[in-house]
Amino acid sequence: MYLYNEFDQKIVDERVNEFRHQTQRYLQGELTEEQFRPLRLMNGLYIQTHAPMLRINIPYGLLSSKQLRMFAQISRQYDKNYGHFTTRQNIQFNWPTLESVPDILADLASVQMHAIQSSGNCIRNVTSDPLAGVCADEIEDPRPYCEIIRQWATLHPEFSYLPRKFKIAVSGSPKDRAATQVHDIGLHMKINEQGLLGFEVLVGGGLGRTPVIGQTIRPFIEQEYILSYLEAILRTYNRFGRRDNKYKARIKILVRETGLDAFKELVEAEWQAIKGGPLRLNNDDIQRIKNHFTPFSYHQGASDTLLTDKLVSDSTFKQWYQQNTQAHKQRGYRIVFVSLKSPNRAPGDATDQQMDAVANLADSFSFGHLRTTHDQNLVLTDVKQDDLYTLWQQLEELDLATRNIGTITDMICCPGLDFCSLANASSIDIAQGITERFNDQAIELGDISLKMSGCMNGCGHHSIGEIGILGVDKKGEQWYQLTLGGSDSQQSQLGQRLGPSIAKENVVNAIDNIVSVYKENRTDNEKFAKTFNRVGIQAFKDKVYDSNK
Repeated sequence: MYLYNEFDQKIVDERVNEFRHQTQRYLQGELTEEQFRPLRLMNGLYIQTHAPMLRINIPYGLLSSKQLRMFAQISRQYDKNYGHFTTRQNIQFNWPTLESVPDILADLASVQMHAIQSSGNCIRNVTSDPLAGVCADEIEDPRPYCEIIRQWATLHPEFSYLPRKFKIAVSGSPKDRAATQVHDIGLHMKINEQGLLGFEVLVGGGLGRTPVIGQTIRPFIEQEYILSYLEAILRTYNRFGRRDNKYKARIKILVRETGLDAFKELVEAEWQAIKGGPLRLNNDDIQRIKNHFTPFSYHQGASDTLLTDKLVSDSTFKQWYQQNTQAHKQRGYRIVFVSLKSPNRAPGDATDQQMDAVANLADSFSFGHLRTTHDQNLVLTDVKQDDLYTLWQQLEELDLATRNIGTITDMICCPGLDFCSLANASSIDIAQGITERFNDQAIELGDISLKMSGCMNGCGHHSIGEIGILGVDKKGEQWYQLTLGGSDSQQSQLGQRLGPSIAKENVVNAIDNIVSVYKENRTDNEKFAKTFNRVGIQAFKDKVYDSNK
């Protein structure tokens, strides 16, 4: 895990002091709301429906147990005893007072964390595969490159006021677990025919009111040039991106209006001018960062005797093992997903007690580290197989062992109208209704990605859900638009609109009707996506709208 040096710590500490002074000036009336707004946004602070909301960066989703304990402490001292993990691998606190935010930022700085560039029109938190470094299908661990990009992007003077926010995701695996194709820039690690490591570069992806799948702007670029090529793309966007209309300001609109080939010519011309400059990485630069991500000292020859016995004797544990764990590249170890999708809380929420407890579990079972995912769960990536039963028992006691990873109740869900001032409709109560309806049959239904957003901004990734739910406003009433057939895998695609929007009270029944069509038409062990592609959308449409007549 990357640790701050004196230079890093000084930058973060100075930013805390700067924002403390800015906040004091605003509270004393020396700064207007218009003057203060860009300052608070640069430090992750939004004004939401009920209170300020503070978004904290978790770079590429990697956390230490010490940092998670700090989140728990912040939620107790400054918030309402919980935090919300987001689809950007970050955490949000929904109830801090404005006066307390500088103190929160100072506490974060003490554990090498910050909220710099977690909002505003700048390069946001760099995200990655939550299984980076431990998955068997990986070409190479992408986290060192995420850290290199993070250091380049943080407080970059040229990109502090872009036309619109900008998001970068990096994947080191052929299986895209980082949703790279719906980011402004997506990077796929590759090895070319000459055996050189580099990246396929995608550009112009994004969700929101104009969802777009990113396109390949360069099939391969060597690792030494990745920063200079990113710089060329950002400079081109900063120069030509629209600033007259925020709804048309994202790079996806620029790429579409310019055309990919023409946009690429602009980027290539910029890149040729800077590729040999100081942004060119040498092996020492890369190795220096890689040294922070060396593998743990795994126990060689770790036993699985206890695991084998418990899988036979305890059927509930076996279900959890099959649903909530995955293979590790190190023999004798397993990757464990900690479900934040209990029926008892909003998706992605964790209490202060749960965060403290998971930090302890990370120390006991996973080398003191854990990850966040863009599906709003946590991951303990390095658990010995013979520790799984003990770990599971403790997660059960914490209400963190819901056996639903990848199922319909493991849904992505934004805070919606309950908290967000931009939302048109609520999300959390719809999620609870769906969970209640399908909780007992989630495993039997298999893998179904359900994603829900409370407005067109698409924070819940509804456009790429196999089942997508979008909240819309109709003359002050909450209605919901359904889409089917989306995907966030290595072949990402946008869902198809099912039909007219549905009244709030009918949404759960509509999802039930969709599931019933799947159950009636699937073959043995056929997943929802395959059944949908084979049957087509009309059968689902007929069932949903005939039932609402």
